[in-house]
Amino acid sequence: MNATPEAARAILRANDRGGYTVPTAGLYPYQWNWDSAFSALGWMTFDEPRAWRELTRLFEGQWPDGMVPHIVFHRWNGDYFPGPEVWRTRHDPPTSGITQPAVLATAVRRCWEGAKNRPLAKANAAALYPRLLAWHRWWAAARDPEQTGLVAMLHPWESGMDNSPAWDEAFARVRPEPVSAIRRTDTGHVDPSMRPSEDFYKRVIALVDLYAGLDWEPARLWRETPFKIADLAINSILHRANRDLLALAERFGSASERDEIAARLNLSAQAIERLWSGQAGIYYSFDLMAGESIPAATSAGFLPAWAGVARREQLAAMSKTLDRWRAALGYLVPSTSPEDARFEPRRYWRGPVWAVVNFMIGQGFAECGAVETAQCIRDDTAALISHAGFCEYFDPRNGEGLGGGDFSWTAAVALAWNLLGPAD
Repeated sequence: MNATPEAARAILRANDRGGYTVPTAGLYPYQWNWDSAFSALGWMTFDEPRAWRELTRLFEGQWPDGMVPHIVFHRWNGDYFPGPEVWRTRHDPPTSGITQPAVLATAVRRCWEGAKNRPLAKANAAALYPRLLAWHRWWAAARDPEQTGLVAMLHPWESGMDNSPAWDEAFARVRPEPVSAIRRTDTGHVDPSMRPSEDFYKRVIALVDLYAGLDWEPARLWRETPFKIADLAINSILHRANRDLLALAERFGSASERDEIAARLNLSAQAIERLWSGQAGIYYSFDLMAGESIPAATSAGFLPAWAGVARREQLAAMSKTLDRWRAALGYLVPSTSPEDARFEPRRYWRGPVWAVVNFMIGQGFAECGAVETAQCIRDDTAALISHAGFCEYFDPRNGEGLGGGDFSWTAAVALAWNLLGPAD
């Protein structure tokens, strides 16, 4: 497999659509929120102006209340469902009505600190900082109105880990009765065995229809949703992003803004700590509707290391959990525990390994001092890409590449994490 730096750069160039990067041709023809954050990190390794353009183009979709949607439909492509006609958000450019994990502040900070063109970096970071702040304020106001320290997702797609088994019980409360006609285009590009089920699509579109009927008004969504989860991935990534936003605020913000961000960090650190399960050796998400922990071990459960809130004894316990998973499989980190009866090694977020999640978990463990575990995750990620190329995700048993091919964020992470050896 030609997994070289030049091959990774070629994928980003091929998926460039004029200042924004599609995840892959055909399957995902628009700009996705957290995909673009990772893509920017890849672009930054060889084209700084293009990295900044990636980030600024995503903010063309930001809503007046600060929300940054999970898809920006810059130009029409009928080969994708659900498109703007289903979301009905009345935004220009058209967007979806939900968001995704808040990787953007982390990407901006990394681009700012790693930039060689300092005037360009200063101009872009200064312009993006207030927009990032507005988005983080939206998270706190719209998704944690009671100020618990944990923000909620109201749709599985917001987690980025769409069909994770962690949502199965809570998602069963959503009636699979959409108003919009479902037109699956994804299974025309990828084998259906690798994609979410028909039942999943009925429920996710039923939620979209419900929220569109509420005109996407955050307070109404909060009151009337049947699905409200404090997701570990969202909360850990947002905590890390607030740390990075605070660093940006030291350069571009005011004292009151720095105090505001620091207060939020203190609140969320305490809240994430409450999600730890010592018995399971991993963190669990929390069902806010049922008022109970969700005992599903997934890759999201290791992301408090990325947030920087995991203590030494928790890192040690998580390392043992990962050792056990790897012994049962072959490669880390599967998106669902192989010990879970719902583990499906080829189906989207129910088992496969995702390079971007490995990047966050691996970097988090390294920064927290768990160097051996971090190196194992990094080595496994490099081996998967070397074996199967820049695929969307990978079978954790044999390393087979799955999902879409020539995938932007996989190529970007390989570049940003320096998995491919010296440049060509």
